[in-house]
Amino acid sequence: MPAETAPRDHRLPLSEGRRRFCAGLLLAAAPGAWAGEPATAFTTQDLEWVDAARQRPVPVRLYRPQAASLGAVPLVVFSHGIGGSRAGYAYLGRHWASRGIASLHLQHVGSDRQVWTGNPLGLVGRLQGAAQESEAVARAQDVRFALDRVQAGDAGLQADPRRIVAAGHSYGANTTLLVSGAVVQRAGRAVELRDPRIRAALVISAPPFYGEDDLAPILRSVTVPSLHVTTLEDVIRIPGFQSGIEDRLRVFEATGGSEKWLTVFGTGSHGLFSGRLGDAAPVLQATRELAYAFVRRVLDDDRHALDDWPRQHAGLIERFVGPGERRLSAS
Repeated sequence: MPAETAPRDHRLPLSEGRRRFCAGLLLAAAPGAWAGEPATAFTTQDLEWVDAARQRPVPVRLYRPQAASLGAVPLVVFSHGIGGSRAGYAYLGRHWASRGIASLHLQHVGSDRQVWTGNPLGLVGRLQGAAQESEAVARAQDVRFALDRVQAGDAGLQADPRRIVAAGHSYGANTTLLVSGAVVQRAGRAVELRDPRIRAALVISAPPFYGEDDLAPILRSVTVPSLHVTTLEDVIRIPGFQSGIEDRLRVFEATGGSEKWLTVFGTGSHGLFSGRLGDAAPVLQATRELAYAFVRRVLDDDRHALDDWPRQHAGLIERFVGPGERRLSAS
């Protein structure tokens, strides 16, 4: 690998990162920085799709870039976390679409916002039902179905079949890994849900696969380029289950492929990434710029797309690891 493209491991103690915050702001304002690229118009459209073969609704929200009227565009297909909906993660959809990348946000009806409605005494049961393996499989099938509909022209969008990225948060990160090549063994057979149209994976706050201690056999077959995002405060807490940053690092370590990146922010809760509390938080602004740079890196083969981002957001980053780095710890 040429010296100018060699991966760098930015292991910044939080105190040092804070000290460099002002320098990061100056770099972010420099000509040609990702954050300063001009945005273009886009539209948002809700589509009420139904997979007749499974008798399962698959509502979606499409962020359509202005460039879509000129021909094929890149596409990100996004999967929400448990209890989420197609309306979430708008800070990512808007950012991608305003820069020429279509973003299709799915709503998984078996594990969407409906888990929060109804009798509060039944909440635990609804959450447990949403986390069942059958729903995990159905979610991956939702992604395949949605891509089929896009390619059939049902979204009024021409997506470039060679430039499709899967992305997701929390439970949606697991969905993303499944459609990107993760393989789970059940009853003596491999459950494989990979969609060959997926060219890269954006994995935000991924929990370990339910009931699995050894992640390597599951994730080593995820060989597409991947970006993993988490924070030191990224803790999932639901009844009967808790998962912290150690699990995010385990998922990163176990994921296969020669091109993978990890970003650990110093602050930010697990739920912050959904955007439900607003999208003005610095961590979310940095995440959307990172996500865009990653898409450019893997779909346009822009070898320098991720070079400036760690410096621009040094005040927020605890760690940034590029391809080739494997030795990690939670501290």
